[in-house]
Amino acid sequence: MLFSICLTLVFLLQLSAGIVGFVFSDKARGKVSEVISNAIVHYRDDLDLQNLIDFGQREFNCCGGISYNDWSQNIYFNCSSENQSRERCSVPYSCCLHNEDEAVVNTMCGYRVQTLDYLEAGEYIHTNGCIDKLVNWLHSNLFLLGGVALGLAIPQLVGILLSQVLINQIKDQIKLQRYNLQHQSDPWN
Repeated sequence: MLFSICLTLVFLLQLSAGIVGFVFSDKARGKVSEVISNAIVHYRDDLDLQNLIDFGQREFNCCGGISYNDWSQNIYFNCSSENQSRERCSVPYSCCLHNEDEAVVNTMCGYRVQTLDYLEAGEYIHTNGCIDKLVNWLHSNLFLLGGVALGLAIPQLVGILLSQVLINQIKDQIKLQRYNLQHQSDPWN
């Protein structure tokens, strides 16, 4: 019975999360923007976060949140005169356009690109931001995400159903035992 209750609660939580996600899907872009902007600010603070951002920028062929200039929010990459970092006005290597023919990879391809205009920077790095690409990816893969959710929901529903059948069978067995005890005939009386 405890298993059935727990499985039902998990199913209801997943269902409510799906409904909330569907209803508030228009606010998803704002939340994604907020998360990416915060991640850019803390890029060098956490190696795992840095690797995640780099993976996303390489995977989606993008740079920054809205554009490559978003990297000026990071203290290491901003273009202010107070910034003495070697990465001043630059972007991470993961923003760079990669040429498969290069024998040696240029890890400094994003150096000082924030000082260039959009078209000039486009010769070295991906200038489009990751927010639109990520939101578009989510929308284009909505059926896949729905299929995964359905694939998780069906075994849960079967588990809930089978556990309820088992509960009813156990209750029937208990009733049968009680009935047999009450109507048991003693041949020696």
